[in-house]
Amino acid sequence: MGKLDGKVAFITGAARGQGRSHALRLAEEGADIIAVDICAQIESVQYPMSTSADLDQTVSEVEKLGRRIVASQSDVRDYPALQKAFDEGTAALGPASIVVANAGIGAGGKGMDPDQEWEDVVAVNMSGVWNTGRVAIPSLLKHDNGGSIILTSSTGGLIGVGIPTAGFLGYTAAKHGVIGLMRSWANYLAPHMIRVNSVAPTAVRTPMAADGDLAAIMERNPALANSLTNAMPVDLVEPLDVSNAVLWLASDESRYVTGTVVPVDAGMLNKR
Repeated sequence: MGKLDGKVAFITGAARGQGRSHALRLAEEGADIIAVDICAQIESVQYPMSTSADLDQTVSEVEKLGRRIVASQSDVRDYPALQKAFDEGTAALGPASIVVANAGIGAGGKGMDPDQEWEDVVAVNMSGVWNTGRVAIPSLLKHDNGGSIILTSSTGGLIGVGIPTAGFLGYTAAKHGVIGLMRSWANYLAPHMIRVNSVAPTAVRTPMAADGDLAAIMERNPALANSLTNAMPVDLVEPLDVSNAVLWLASDESRYVTGTVVPVDAGMLNKR
């Protein structure tokens, strides 16, 4: 038996990186998956974003685990499109009791238009999380079976990164905002036995972090050198490390945990 047998999880940003890792880890424990991802490039983002082929790979890997998956290309900034994706997924798989608001983008870099940089990162990383919640929460309340909502923040949501560019200011503000949303939803939804928590990773080995190529990260954003320093002797954590925290928060093992932030940070926050 898996820890999530019979459950359906709605995961944003699921085409690759942390989102794909979350989908596979939850599927390993018995969950069926509603997966969404933009699968397109946002102009102010300097690294290559996900593609439809990436989302197809997530679908294939979940199906190899013997679980069902409904996937669609949807932008978390587009509330009607996200609602359509959620509705189609739950119609096929049943009500979702797990929500993982994972979709996010990294801050831009040299040569970016500051207004566009700010708008894009706040729209995806904070408004996209709000859209994910307002798409899913009415369904969780309607079915009255409890549930777990996990919002991806960042160590940057708990500290001031100290890089005064539009992209990093927007990223830091958005990730702080995600924690505010989490705390507010946790209080609102606790009487309904719906738990809301956040994970706060340090840098994770994903395409957003140049798959661990720190030289490439520093080339895009030289001021990051002093911000990506963990206490433990690792430069980055793996997507699976974050997925294991997401699994715990999604499962009944954390049934009385709500309104909290779980850092997966190799000691970064404590070191500071």
